[in-house]
Amino acid sequence: MSFRSIAVIALAVTAVLRTPALAEEAKRPDKVSFYFAAHEDDWQLFMNPSAFKDVVNGAVKTVFVHVTAGDAGLGIGWGGRKHPFYLARENGAESAIRFMADANAAPAERIAAPMSFNGHSIYRVSYRNTVSYFLRVPDGHPSGDGYFDTGFESLKRLSSGENGMLRAVDGSTVYHGWNDLVKTVRAIVDHERGRAAQVQLNVAELDTRINPNDHSDHLMTAKAALDAVKDLSCVRKVYYVDYASSRLPENLDAQQRDMESSVFAVTLAGVQALDHRTSWHHYDKSYVGRNYFRVRNAAGRCDGTMTEMASARRR
Repeated sequence: MSFRSIAVIALAVTAVLRTPALAEEAKRPDKVSFYFAAHEDDWQLFMNPSAFKDVVNGAVKTVFVHVTAGDAGLGIGWGGRKHPFYLARENGAESAIRFMADANAAPAERIAAPMSFNGHSIYRVSYRNTVSYFLRVPDGHPSGDGYFDTGFESLKRLSSGENGMLRAVDGSTVYHGWNDLVKTVRAIVDHERGRAAQVQLNVAELDTRINPNDHSDHLMTAKAALDAVKDLSCVRKVYYVDYASSRLPENLDAQQRDMESSVFAVTLAGVQALDHRTSWHHYDKSYVGRNYFRVRNAAGRCDGTMTEMASARRR
């Protein structure tokens, strides 16, 4: 990318993004914050320290929805190691979430089990004031074309209709069309938000002027989340710059950078614990210290919406 292109991105980002970037508001006891990640290290690199702040004191509940297995075409394969790669990546994400939740406390009980949403079995983990979901659909390759070993299935191809179905790599469920996936995401959001007055949705930026050349899975995950809540006026939407942030200057102060780097380090340690290699230097140099986003504030409150829905069901 040319210097001129970088300058254009920087100007566009400066016009719409806050710096230094912390997407949480003052402590909101009535707020549920959702972080939608295509892969199990995305929110750590692109949505932190916002996520850390939410877990510690910004929200009554923080929900992490990991959409793909992050399997890099391996499916449930082990890649010559001792454990399946997708489980190593999940362990990294879970380790990072527990690290944040236990920042000022001793470890607590972890509760993990599949739950059914819109007829689909989804692996759910709850820990303190956090919840994690792992939908485990195939990694779609940066291009969105998918991988040979997982049948060239991807979020992008499901969205376009090129794939009529999308199968979780572990065989736990099959999504029949894009709307089926979107309805499942909405069921998760409704279950976790309960009667909270405000929902915050944290997703990848879809505006290619601000976030060019991003991974297809990042964009499709954001699209699924946004499609799922399009009729909810109470959702505060935060759009993050992903890969393009590597070409922008660091904008976090020392404390914020420590928060981001520590969470990413714990993520990698969790992956290594299940015998898979990681890459600290590349990601630390490229993304840590940067947190760029723009915000679209909510127009209403969620509690009214829930009351209206309940009333409509009784009639």
